Order: sequence, then structure tokens, then C-alpha cells
Amino acid sequence: MTSVALSAPTRSLLHYLSRGATTLKHRHQAGLTYSVRCYYETGKSATGGQAESARTIDLRSDTVTKPGPLMRRVMSEAEVGDDVFGEDPTVNELQQQAAELFGMESALFCPTGTMSNLIAVMVHCRERGDEMIVGDLSHVHIYEQGNCAQLAGVHSTTVTTLPNGTFDLDQLESKIRHGYPDAHYPRSRLVCVENTHNIQGGRVLPLDFLKELRSLTDRYGLKVHMDGARVMNAAIALGVPPSTILQHCHTVSVCLSKGLGAPVGTVLGGPKEFVEQAVRARKALGGGMRQAGILAAAGKLALSDMVGRLQEDHRNARSFAQALLQCDPPVYEVDLAAVETNILKFRVCAEGVSPAELCERAAGVSEAEERALGQGVRVLMFPHVGGSVRAVWHVDISEEDTRLAALKMQFVAQQLAKEKTRAQ
Repeated sequence: MTSVALSAPTRSLLHYLSRGATTLKHRHQAGLTYSVRCYYETGKSATGGQAESARTIDLRSDTVTKPGPLMRRVMSEAEVGDDVFGEDPTVNELQQQAAELFGMESALFCPTGTMSNLIAVMVHCRERGDEMIVGDLSHVHIYEQGNCAQLAGVHSTTVTTLPNGTFDLDQLESKIRHGYPDAHYPRSRLVCVENTHNIQGGRVLPLDFLKELRSLTDRYGLKVHMDGARVMNAAIALGVPPSTILQHCHTVSVCLSKGLGAPVGTVLGGPKEFVEQAVRARKALGGGMRQAGILAAAGKLALSDMVGRLQEDHRNARSFAQALLQCDPPVYEVDLAAVETNILKFRVCAEGVSPAELCERAAGVSEAEERALGQGVRVLMFPHVGGSVRAVWHVDISEEDTRLAALKMQFVAQQLAKEKTRAQ
């Protein structure tokens, strides 16, 4: 029997994500190999001989994409200059391309989405003690280390994130601080939204919600920033250009290194004056890069050639979700109505099997599996918030990969059923 040693941070994270699962249950079967995969932390594989030749289908995140031959070629051939001096022609072209696509005056190339969001908050909330209002399950609030408070001196107050990624606008209005400069309170400056919504399973914010939100914030003189890491997925799902979505926001942060397949980078869009201030904030945070055109060339290709193909990821995610519901015996719970883009959240309803253990089983390979499927298949996924499992589709996952992943999950369901029968 092979065991996997988990670090203390890993154990703590799994406990949080699984909400109540305090231990991993290592009920290993003979010949079965496991690889523990945790959210934003990759464990080491404990492999025997079987998994070495197995086909690996990596559904942990759309951040794992690798640039293809064409993208590598345009990167190698990129014309470059010093971007801190504003002299990198490829960066300038990317920023112009992005601004036009977003329907905004200007744009700025940043190293990461975390930095891009932080820059937006710093520019919108210029006084220490200013306040932003965010969803309690937003990426900005959960996964960016509280950097807005830590580095920008900006206070956050939260509203309850609804299953579709929105929040109640009456609740939002109740959180807006009135009577500034009353010395007791911070000053409400900014509302942040996330589109698509990661934790809620890639949900697309409805246009009506965004329109009503903008009307409300205009009434109180607040700005709206969209963490649009996957806003291109939202645009494809709605069948509209991204500018139709972004007309309701003052600023947006769009990631190039997720479903769009670039290796690095995020573009921050907004009014010209906002971007001028953002350049200063980027420099202060260490985000001023020199010959960044090598990276910007990948971003240009991502925005021109990779947006349309996102519908393939959406289709594959839905196909996998449907396959989970067809498993016999039924082991997985999926809300098909919530599968809108490339992110799938589902639950395992087998008694005594935690999301963490299911991910271990999906990532393992056994001789029995190779006999049943004709090959070993390792499906990498994450245990996620609220006792769920998350799987994400991207450019490196084909329709055939999706079919094999579904077969693997059917095999896992059958193995769980056999174990339950033997235990009775």
C-alpha cells in the first residue's frame, strides 16, 4: 500500500475547501496509484509502474495551458523596446487592441490578474481608509491575500454572493456609507464584480444585473470594477462582444493566461486618466517590465485568435457534466443549468467519500482500470469550496480528452459501488 504525505498547509486547505472533511481517507486498492492535487498547491505523485504511461487530462485550471507552436513563433519574432519608457511597439499594439475590444479609452499590460485588480483598487480608492464593496465569494476577497488592505490601505465590506455570481442590489445599497466625512466611517468608493464567477462555477453575470448595478452606483457616485479574468468566456456564452458587457463598468481586468492560452499577462482597461494613474501604481508594485513585447505578442494572438474557440471549452465542459449524470450507479450531483462556460462544479454523493478522496481516485491508475478502459487515464481536478469538486476546460483539453475523462469517472463510480457492496 502506498501513502501520500500531506503538508500542514495542504491539510488545512483541504479542510477548508471540503467544509467538514478533516482528514483524507486513504483506502487504497492493490495496484492503485494516487496523486494529490489541492487548490493552488500541487502534491507529489506516489506512482508505481502503471501511471507512468497513463494519459493525463489536467482539469485543475485553465491556467495550466501552454503556448502552442504559432504562439511560440510570434513570441520569438516579436519586435521589442523598453516598455517602461513606453517604447515597446508590441506592448503598445496589444494595449490598443485590447482597448478597442473592451470599448474603453485605454488599456495597460500587467504581469498578473492579482496585480491588475490591485492597481484598479489603488486608483479608484486613493485615500487610505477608503472602502470597496465586494461579493463574499469573489476572487478579489478570497484568493488575493487581502492585498487591498495589506498594500493599498483599502477596507472591504462584503455582500452575499448568490448562486449565479450576482448579489442583491438592495443589500449592496444598504452597505454604502453615507455622510462622509463622518470620522467614524470609511468612504465607499468602489464596487467590484467578477465575470465569469470562479467559485460559483463559471457563472455569467446577466446584462440586466450589470445595467441595474451601474445605475445604482452612478446614483451614489461609486465606480464599478470588473474582475473579468474570464470575461471573454462570458461574452462567448452570451453571444455578444465584450464591449456590450463592459459598457456597464468603469474598468476591467482581463486575463490572457487562462482560457486564451497566453503564458503570462493581464490587460487592465479603463478611461485614459485612469490608465495614466495605473501606470504609476504598476511601477510602484514592481510591474514595470522592459522588453515585454515577447509576452505581449502572445497576448495579441490570444485576443485575435483564441476568443472564438472558447465555445469548444464550454461544449466539452457540458458534455462531461452530462456524462457524470449518466453514470451507473449515480454517484455525482450536477446542476446542468449552472454549467454555462468552461468551469464545472459537481458533488460526489457516495457515502463516506470526500471531494479530496474522489480527486485522488480520479488521478490514480490501477491495473483493473487499464483492463477495463484499455489504458490508464489520470484526471486531475481540485476539491473545491462547499464540499464540491471543480474541473476546468481549456485549449489543451480536446473532445477526445473529455470523452476519456468521462469514461474514467464512470469507472470510479463503478469501483465505489463495488466497494459499497463488499462492505455490506
